[in-house]
Amino acid sequence: MRPGVVDLVYLVSATLFVFALKGMSHPRRAVRGNALGSIGMLLAVVVTLLDQRIVRYDVIAAGVALGTIAGLLLATQIRMTAVPQLVALFNGVGGGASALVAGSVVLAGAPTTLVSAGSAVSGLVGAVTLSGSLVAMLKLQGWLRVKSKVPVAHRIVLAGCATAAAVFTTRLVHGNEGAPASYAALLAVALALGLLLVLPIGGGDMPVVVAFLNACSGLAAAATGFVLMNQALTIAGSLVGASGLILTSIMCRAMNRPLASVLFGAVGRMPASPPDAGEAVVPAKTISPDEVAMLLESARRVVIVPGYGMAVAQAQHAVAELSRELERRGIRVAYAIHPVAGRMPGHMNVLLAEAEVSYDVMFEIDTVNPEMADTDIALVIGANDVVNPLARTDPECPIYGMPIVNVDQARTAIVAKRSLSPGFAGVANPLFNAPNTVMLFGDAKESMVAVAKALEQEH
Repeated sequence: MRPGVVDLVYLVSATLFVFALKGMSHPRRAVRGNALGSIGMLLAVVVTLLDQRIVRYDVIAAGVALGTIAGLLLATQIRMTAVPQLVALFNGVGGGASALVAGSVVLAGAPTTLVSAGSAVSGLVGAVTLSGSLVAMLKLQGWLRVKSKVPVAHRIVLAGCATAAAVFTTRLVHGNEGAPASYAALLAVALALGLLLVLPIGGGDMPVVVAFLNACSGLAAAATGFVLMNQALTIAGSLVGASGLILTSIMCRAMNRPLASVLFGAVGRMPASPPDAGEAVVPAKTISPDEVAMLLESARRVVIVPGYGMAVAQAQHAVAELSRELERRGIRVAYAIHPVAGRMPGHMNVLLAEAEVSYDVMFEIDTVNPEMADTDIALVIGANDVVNPLARTDPECPIYGMPIVNVDQARTAIVAKRSLSPGFAGVANPLFNAPNTVMLFGDAKESMVAVAKALEQEH
């Protein structure tokens, strides 16, 4: 195939990637954006296969078939509540693939200094992404539970692995002899580095970690594209890396915490300050589903604040049905979506979209908060840290400065939750004991179904 034709197709693919990212910047255009990105990747893969010398097409066909089957099974069988784990797994697979491809170039022998440097970056970042993403997936799935407090020995080992990675990278770049051995050692150290980085990070920081690992997978792909002199792979990896870093920055600002604190600080190290001995704590008031229905019946405006508890209980369909029942009564309903609610960026949007909730009623907190004082009822479903007033008032609180949904400013706050236990940050929530708050204890799905039935009977 002529080089000019290859470059032209790569340019078309890169353009499609850019439009794909633009499309996925808004939920309404996300499906079209995803389709454009898929078409761009298909074009890039096909032209690469036609342009390069392929030794055995049967091996490639087998890989395509295996990947297609795995992708279809994952896409059709994974529940929406498990999407964060799936995204983490995809990040890891992408990083691992980049490391393996760059390693094949090193094994081919006599790479130039620039190619060796690119291989080192791809191997280091790709292996860190692989092991870190697998740990993130296991923690999100609940199969791996580690205390978030980091011992001193852990930090020492982490520093040792980082130093060893720098040594093996230097050997790989400046010494052609023994390059495969240096690359293998670099991969081993990088795998340990990713494991040690993500292992102590608390579940509340997983949205930031997933976004950061996504950026790392893109950086590894870009480095691999440089090693292979493949413009399409370099551009695609750069776009993924840049967008992932931007998203990571947005998530960190939403939590009011620097990335270094997320990666090395461990959220749960600072316990919540107990109330002063002389300070009286008002007992939380409880409410029944029938009473919730009566309150909702008399409301004019209701703001629903979903959280990870909604995802765990798979209550999104029950919540959507309740909101539709309210809208049939002429009650204005809005959803307040906090950027870090759930286990990954956009988690709540995905769950609500699955339940056919219109994007027109999903709002960011900057839009909802100014109207919260005029809201009759704020219905909190499984959220905790993102509605904790201490983030505004207590400088000693670990989440101080994090923007929250100002639920406490509504006329009435109804919190649907299993218990009064704190959220991922380990901070007690005074909202539960506020005079305008009532607690609806129980499973979120069962509670919302009971409220909807009671509301139907009220009508």
